[in-house]
Amino acid sequence: MKSGFIDKLIDRLDRVDPQEIQSYVLRIVQEKGFLEKVFDALREGVIVTGAHGTIHYLNRAASELFGVDRNASIGQPIDSRIRGLDWAGLTRSGRVVSRDLEIFYPEHRYVNFYVSPLEGDSTEGDAKNEVGGYVLLLRDITETRELHREEIESERMNALTMLAAGVAHEIGNPLNSLNIHLQLMERKVRKKADPELARELGESLEIARSEIKRLDFIVEKFLSAIRPSAPQFELCDLNGIVRESARFLEPELEDRGISLQLQLHTDLPLLRLDRDQIKQVFYNLIRNAGQAMGANGELTIRTDFDDYQVSVSFADSGEGISPEDLGRVFEPYFTTKKTGSGLGLLIVHRIIREHGGEVKFESEEGEGTTVTLYLPRFEKRLRFLPGPTTEGDARESEADDSIIEVEANSVD
Repeated sequence: MKSGFIDKLIDRLDRVDPQEIQSYVLRIVQEKGFLEKVFDALREGVIVTGAHGTIHYLNRAASELFGVDRNASIGQPIDSRIRGLDWAGLTRSGRVVSRDLEIFYPEHRYVNFYVSPLEGDSTEGDAKNEVGGYVLLLRDITETRELHREEIESERMNALTMLAAGVAHEIGNPLNSLNIHLQLMERKVRKKADPELARELGESLEIARSEIKRLDFIVEKFLSAIRPSAPQFELCDLNGIVRESARFLEPELEDRGISLQLQLHTDLPLLRLDRDQIKQVFYNLIRNAGQAMGANGELTIRTDFDDYQVSVSFADSGEGISPEDLGRVFEPYFTTKKTGSGLGLLIVHRIIREHGGEVKFESEEGEGTTVTLYLPRFEKRLRFLPGPTTEGDARESEADDSIIEVEANSVD
């Protein structure tokens, strides 16, 4: 059954006055232009191909998503325009297929491919195919994947929080008791044992006490990583906190032969921060960098800002992190250090997120690691969008908005 304007025109072609053909063609062109505008208005990408994957059409969203030129892509094989696309694998079954694809150009995104075959015969080259072509619907799912990742992280943190209460009681109290009894044993050994035996037992007691301290350190780190503590915000000079943190840990770095360089922006704006929590973040990152470099390394701390955020970066000259490990740095208990607890970066991530900021890791093996913290300059406040119905209401609404904007920017 035929339908639509073009099909009706074909049925009546032998009866159409030649002078009317021009108006019909003009109408077809107008309808084609209208449909292209509709497809270009869609946020989802649309690509139409022939049976062998030759591109016949793609809308604006698809060309922007993959960074390709629309006109130059028409008539080209789709797998030559979209890098890493397994076109043969997607169309092998001849049925509707849905796949997720990670792309890296022009931006790192996650895209869902929905590939549907078109019925009917078509000739592409010399071959005649039962499948006339394919329609690809492309949806950017980067934000959805990020939300899913945050949900998983939230569930993980909730599980750790439930475990924390039991850990604090079941491990913390026995450790204190063991430490007290070790002290009593040491006193008795000194009084009653001969010097040689006292020395041997003293070494064993010192090892036991050292291991107890290590366990106590792990428990403390575990609890601080998951214990909920609301930030106590106050206006702070971030450069001042950097200097205090560096001054506190400088002797530790000097013992390792590590050079510390501070490159602090002089006009850094004040921020609303929890001073103690931000210090804890800096302590963790400086210690991590020092342990990653070993001896004779160099650590550079930089601060900068733009209209929206302030950044502070910690760049070390260590061995760097492998690509496989880079995606796991915020996982609980994951560490590449022999004596690490694997909780320091989890603490850093939690505190910065509670401050409305972000943490960015950049690392290459043999090239060192740079950790950058981004903190918002202004306090974000909720407000209603204006909906004026008269000119007077519009002027009043604009005045109210200007007051809200002044309040939001007053932190600077």
